[in-house]
Amino acid sequence: MILRRAGALPRIANGSPRAALLCSRLPRPLGTSIRASYSNGGPSTFTKRPQIATSAPLQSPRDHARRQPTLRMVSTKPLPAPRSRLLRFAYRTAYVTGIFLIVSTGLVVAFFIYDASTYSDDPEAEDIPVSELALSPRRGGPKNLPIAEYFVDDDDCPQNKAAKHKPKLVILGTGWGSVALLKQLNPGDYHVTVISPSNHFLFTPMLPSATVGTLELRSLVEPVRKIVRRVHGHFLKAVAEDVDFSEKLIEVSATAPNGTKTSFYVPYDKLVVGVGSVTNPHGVPGLENCHFLKDISDARLIRNAVVRNLESAVLPTTTDEERRRLLSFVVCGGGPTGVEFAAELFDMLNEDVAKQFPKIIRNEISVHVIQSRGHILNTYDEVLSQYAEKRFAHDQVDIQTNARVKEVKPDRILYTQKDESGKVVTKEIPMGFCLWSTGVAQADFSKKIAAKLGESQNNKRALETDTHLRLAGAPLGDVYALGDCSTVQNNVSDHIISFLRTLAWEKGKDPEKMDIHYSEWRSIAKRVKQRFPQASDHLRRLDKLFEQYDKDKSGTLDFGELRELLSQIDSKLTSLPATAQRAHQQGQYLGRKFNRIAQAAPGMTLNEVDYGDLDDAVYKAFSYQHLGSLAYIGNAAVFDFGGYSFSGGLVAVYAWRSIYFAQSVSFRTRCLLAMDWSKRALFGRDIMNF
Repeated sequence: MILRRAGALPRIANGSPRAALLCSRLPRPLGTSIRASYSNGGPSTFTKRPQIATSAPLQSPRDHARRQPTLRMVSTKPLPAPRSRLLRFAYRTAYVTGIFLIVSTGLVVAFFIYDASTYSDDPEAEDIPVSELALSPRRGGPKNLPIAEYFVDDDDCPQNKAAKHKPKLVILGTGWGSVALLKQLNPGDYHVTVISPSNHFLFTPMLPSATVGTLELRSLVEPVRKIVRRVHGHFLKAVAEDVDFSEKLIEVSATAPNGTKTSFYVPYDKLVVGVGSVTNPHGVPGLENCHFLKDISDARLIRNAVVRNLESAVLPTTTDEERRRLLSFVVCGGGPTGVEFAAELFDMLNEDVAKQFPKIIRNEISVHVIQSRGHILNTYDEVLSQYAEKRFAHDQVDIQTNARVKEVKPDRILYTQKDESGKVVTKEIPMGFCLWSTGVAQADFSKKIAAKLGESQNNKRALETDTHLRLAGAPLGDVYALGDCSTVQNNVSDHIISFLRTLAWEKGKDPEKMDIHYSEWRSIAKRVKQRFPQASDHLRRLDKLFEQYDKDKSGTLDFGELRELLSQIDSKLTSLPATAQRAHQQGQYLGRKFNRIAQAAPGMTLNEVDYGDLDDAVYKAFSYQHLGSLAYIGNAAVFDFGGYSFSGGLVAVYAWRSIYFAQSVSFRTRCLLAMDWSKRALFGRDIMNF
C-alpha cells in the first residue's frame, strides 16, 4: 500500500515506490507547497514542485486544519472485472422484486390489522334520550294525521341536538339534484329530512352498462344514509303523496313489512321537490310488453330477460322462426339512453355470446333502433350523429329513422314510416325484447302539485319554476323544484311590467304609456339579464336591438315595441335539458343559496324579518352552464362540447370512462367501477340471471 495526497494529479514517472513514499513524508518548508504527482515514468513516481505561497490573511487553527491535505490509501491491487449485463439485470430484478414483496406484504398486514379493528365483540349499550313527541306524535292537519315534528334520532349526538332547533329543510327524492344539494349544504345550518322510496343514489349515466353485466348493479348505487349523515340529517323511506302549502305539511305514506300502509305529515320551512320523472308513453298501446330503464330494478329485469331469451334460443324444441324472434332486440328511442343500451347489448352479443353460446345464436341475433326523428342522437352535433349511424351500420345494428311506433304486441312491434313516394305505410318487426326509451313525463306527485297551483303551472311535462328555482304559484321562498320534474320559465315578455315599474315610478308615468330612450333600455336589459341569465347571449348588441325594434325611428321604444323585442328573445330561449348535468348544477346552486340564507338568518331574527323570500336579495338567479354531452356507441364514444366535437374508438372510450369515473359520488363507487372494468377485461361479462 502507498500513501498519496488527496487531490493530487497522477503523473507517471520512473522511480521506486519506496522513494516516493519517503518523499511524501518529508516536512514541507514554510512558504512553499509540495504537490505530489505522477510523472510519465511510472505510476509510483513523485516529483516535487516548490511553489512560492502568496500572501494571505491570517487563518485560525480550525481553518488551517480544514485546509490541510488529507491522506488516503491507494491499493496496488488490480480492479475487479466488471459484472456482465445479464448479472446486473438479475441483481436489479431481485432488488426491485424484493422491494415490491416487502411493500406488498406490509400493505397486506396493514389491511388485516385495519380489518380486525372494524369488528366489535362488545355491543355498545347506553341510555338514549328520545322525545315523547317522537314516539307519540301529535295529530293535526287537514286529515288529522300524526305530525312528525321530532325524530327518534334527534338526540343521538350533540350535532343532532343543535340541528333540531334549526329551520326544517325537507328534500323529496334522492336523485342527482338532491344529492348535489346535500353535498353542498353546510352541516348544522338546517334540520334536514330526506324522503324517498329509494334509500340509495343511482348513477344513471352508467345504467345501460349494468343491463348486460359490464358493470355490477351495486357499483352504481350509494347508500343515501351515508350522504345524509354528513349534514346530521334524517332519512325516511316513504312516498310523498300530497302537500298542504298553507300549513306547510307534506303528506307521506309508508308500507310496513306486513303490507300495512300508514300515512303521516312531515312539516317544513323549506321544501325541495326532486321526485324525478317517468317514461313518456306517448299514448302508444301495449307498453306492458316493453321494458323501461329508469332505476336499478329495471336494469336487473332487463338483464334477466336478455339472458332468458338467449338460453331459450338454444333449446332443441325451439323452432327457427321462434329462435329468430327471441333473438330480435328492439329499442324504441334514439336518444342517449336508447343508443347506449343498443351499443352495450351489441358488445355483449359480439364479444361474450359468440364465445359461450352456439355460433348459430350469434348469426341470428338482430338489434333494431326505431327513432322518430331524422337521426339518432339528434340533440348532438350532426357530425356526431352521422358518425354514430355509420358505426351502427358497421356493427349491423338496424336503424329506422322518421318512424313512429303504432303498437307494441307481445311478439312484434308495429310502426309507421314514409316510403319513397311519401306515403305512410305500416311495418312490423318480430321481437323477443323491447326497450321503451322515448322521453319523460310528469310523476303522479308532480301532477297533484300542478293541479293545486292551477294557472301558475301551464307546462304539461314538468313543474314550472322561476329562475331562482322557486315553484311558480307556491309561496315565495318556501318551495323549490329541481331535476327532471321541473323546468325553468323563460317568459321574459311576461315580466315587462316588473321591468318597467321602477322606471315608471321615477318618472311618475304609467308603464304602458312610457317612451324608453337608449340609456333606459340599457338599464332594462341589465335587469333582464339578472332575472333571466339564459337571455344574456341574446342581449349582447343592445344598440343593434334598439335600432332594429325602433320601428318609427323616433329614437325611443314604446311599450309595444319593447314587448315585441322581449317576445323575440322568448322565442330564442330553449328549455333546459332533462339531464343529470342540469340537475347536479341546480342542486349545487340551491345548496350555496341556502348556505347564504342561513348566514343571513341571525340578522333577520334580530330585525324581526320573516324567514321567507330572500332569494333575490342574497343570491343571483340560476344560470345553467352546458359542459357538453357524451355517449357510448359500442367500443367507441362521441363527445359534444358545444362548438367542439370529438369521436373515436378505444381512446374515446377510455376518455368517456374517465369522465364518468371522476363524476362518481364516492371513493367506494370509483373502486367498484375500476374493479368491474378490470374484471370484464380479464374474464368477460357474466351472462347469467339470478
